[in-house]
Amino acid sequence: MADNKTKATSASVADFINSLPEEQKRKDSWQLLEVMQTASGEEPKMWGSSLIGFGQVRLKSPNSGREVDWLRIGFSPRKANLSLYLSGDIHQQHAQALQKLGKHKTGVGCLYINKLADVDLEILKGMLEASLRMDYFFKTSN
Repeated sequence: MADNKTKATSASVADFINSLPEEQKRKDSWQLLEVMQTASGEEPKMWGSSLIGFGQVRLKSPNSGREVDWLRIGFSPRKANLSLYLSGDIHQQHAQALQKLGKHKTGVGCLYINKLADVDLEILKGMLEASLRMDYFFKTSN
């Protein structure tokens, strides 16, 4: 079985955020860090070189049976947007919240926003908390 390329590391989350070139991305990242840490009760960890994750689970692919360690929730301040990683199928699990969230785009497990000011933070917090309750997607929790 192939290893997952993105793994938790011991790199500094603070150093990563402080190294972001855009001031708005740094401010939004610090705010997201606080919101996600509060929601998850977990300390943030770097996953790879640009992803900040909270908690860890062992996921099993329903198609291949492949298992990987992955974060429960997280985000990455990309050049184009903030990419938020939630559990499950965002369209299916968060359909009602997405209608009220504000300006965003979605992928299967990702929510893309340009800046936190574009969305309703209370709706986002609810989505994070709901995502964390979706433990039935996980084989085991660490």
